[in-house]
Amino acid sequence: MTQRKGLVTTEWLAEHLDAPDVRIVDGSWYLPADGRDPRAEYAERHIPGAVFFDIDDISDEKSHLPHMLPSAEKFSSRVRKLGLGDGVRIVVYDGGNMMAAARVWWMFRVFGHEDVAVLDGGLPKWMSEGRPVDDAPVIPRERHFTARMNTFLVRDIEQMRSNVESAREQVVDARGPGRFAGSEPEIRPGLRSGHIPGSVNLPYSSLLRPDATVRSDEDIRAALASIGVDPARPVATTCGSGISASFLALALNLIGARNVAVYDGSWTEWGGREDTPVATGPA
Repeated sequence: MTQRKGLVTTEWLAEHLDAPDVRIVDGSWYLPADGRDPRAEYAERHIPGAVFFDIDDISDEKSHLPHMLPSAEKFSSRVRKLGLGDGVRIVVYDGGNMMAAARVWWMFRVFGHEDVAVLDGGLPKWMSEGRPVDDAPVIPRERHFTARMNTFLVRDIEQMRSNVESAREQVVDARGPGRFAGSEPEIRPGLRSGHIPGSVNLPYSSLLRPDATVRSDEDIRAALASIGVDPARPVATTCGSGISASFLALALNLIGARNVAVYDGSWTEWGGREDTPVATGPA
């Protein structure tokens, strides 16, 4: 089966479980309303050999915003201890709908590790096919990681504020249509409702099939065309807190878009301030 760059199939991973140059990562993360504990679920069952990547821990502890990118030094320190580093292919999965795995995929690329892919369909598809899981503790051997932060893959609030005026980059919001339009309240308290002026809406879930695998490249291109986004032009993705925005970045990567960045603070930052413009209603 032909692999799509940035994804691997469950069949491929099953065939490469014991490959010496493959490392498997459980990057599961859930919204508080989901009532799920990703670390506890990992301890109960994980793909054999997988290590747990804690998105909330491997973050900027000085920021008041959730799971913002850490420093290169902190990222390197944490992933080295997980046995992740130079010379290995990293495959990330999660127990939900792939957006957390996509966030981990994006983080590795931000810090210079390009040989990383997401398991298409994640743990739910893996288990539905009767493939092995276990609860054995994984004790990785520390591995060197060379961090080189690629700032072209990240946007901050000042860059996004400037873009409202310049419209140099197309801004695509991964939240649901109600939150984007401002007709539904935000998940996190204290945030205004609406979206960044000039942005367009593409809910990340619309790019998933019923089995939580990613839709075809043709479907992705059609979805982008339907909202007027040209993948050949620069794109910045955003969402609630930078998680599902990373899934949009993955989807754009699949169709060959190369000038794509994630607004790390996303709506938690933008909607939580009083000095940022807000638009409501459909794009």
